[in-house]
Amino acid sequence: MKYTDYVDLKYKPKKTDLICEFYMEPASKIKPHEAAGAIASESSIGTWTDVTEAPKRIDRLVAKVFSIKGNKGYYIKIAYPSVLFELNNIPQILSSIAGNIFGMKTIKNLKLLDIEFPENIIKSFRGPMYGIYGVRKLLKVKDRPLLGTIIKPKLGLNEKEHAQVAYNAWIGGCDIVKDDENLSSQSFNKFLTRVIETLKARDKAEEKTGEKKMYMPNITAETEEMLRRARFVKKHGCEYAMIDIVSCGWGALQTLREENEKLKLVLHAHRAGYAALSRNPRHGISMLVIAKLTRLIGLDQLHIGTIVGKMETPKTEVVGLDQEMEQSMILDHRLESRHMLEQRWYHIKPTFAVCSGGLHPGHISYLVKHLGKNIIIQMGGGIHGHPLGTFGGAKAARQALTAVMEGKTLKNYAKTHIELKKALEFF
Repeated sequence: MKYTDYVDLKYKPKKTDLICEFYMEPASKIKPHEAAGAIASESSIGTWTDVTEAPKRIDRLVAKVFSIKGNKGYYIKIAYPSVLFELNNIPQILSSIAGNIFGMKTIKNLKLLDIEFPENIIKSFRGPMYGIYGVRKLLKVKDRPLLGTIIKPKLGLNEKEHAQVAYNAWIGGCDIVKDDENLSSQSFNKFLTRVIETLKARDKAEEKTGEKKMYMPNITAETEEMLRRARFVKKHGCEYAMIDIVSCGWGALQTLREENEKLKLVLHAHRAGYAALSRNPRHGISMLVIAKLTRLIGLDQLHIGTIVGKMETPKTEVVGLDQEMEQSMILDHRLESRHMLEQRWYHIKPTFAVCSGGLHPGHISYLVKHLGKNIIIQMGGGIHGHPLGTFGGAKAARQALTAVMEGKTLKNYAKTHIELKKALEFF
């Protein structure tokens, strides 16, 4: 078959098809139909030449390009028969639809924008164990955003210093404290000791505040070690585990999610490294795809970036991610400039969206206005860099959240709350 044989603009996708949308720029002198067909061919059954001994029945497995729109840069949609994919196997799915195609000579730029999974693939995955409403139930917080922080400095503190910073954040008003993405088990801060010391601080903070508090230790490691760490935190009374999802890989995440049927931890996904895949708007894999895979496998929380702050992401992309993770049905539509395929999630619970990256108390009203209440607002330097220290920074963040929930402006609320006042002046 020629590459153009994989293009059928009259094809109507079946309910059993897996559908991908790509942004594509053909290489010089390559026509868009040929480039699109090459992607469909190489990501399904084809190769660069005819295979003489291939049985005729294989033709029913051909992926079909059914939409090509654009000029110079093209948005294409490809339908794949779901039998091409092994159920409950994210690495195999990605090896097909996001594998060799990125290196093809017929393509100048290629970005996987979105995936629509059919029912049989969705139902082969567990999805989050807790999701948004399970996490709220654990923390006993019903109708406001959750407030979290990341221990700073991210590296260098010993175990007791780490626990003390966590304690100050909790008693100041944070619900959740987490390790940063590159803190694992270094010589100056051993994982096992850190977990024990920080959980002691958590218990003290709960006793002092009367509120439920959570700690997210970073269990990121080689897969077997990661599982040992997950079992350790569970054994010592911790309800959470944090994982760097891109660094660990999709297969390791599936292994952890399977083990979590016994451990029953809340799984928090940090997206460190994702920008290497998605920052280029014309090449790679979008954050929307990463978010869908994370929800499908079954992590309860995921960093989606933020509309403001040091890792600023376009508002339309963040809002799209937030909707995709929270809703049970996404309609085939455009969210302003965002392309989004239709997706029904069936039994898969919603994943909690985590906003982080250069946030401070002054950002809270903006975040709630644009993303709603079902978010976790996570501040690092915006709490620990407060002029009154971590305790004062956490108080300022909680005061800002209270003001927003009560319908008050931060400026007016700060008149009677010194920590918030100093935060607004400083940041």
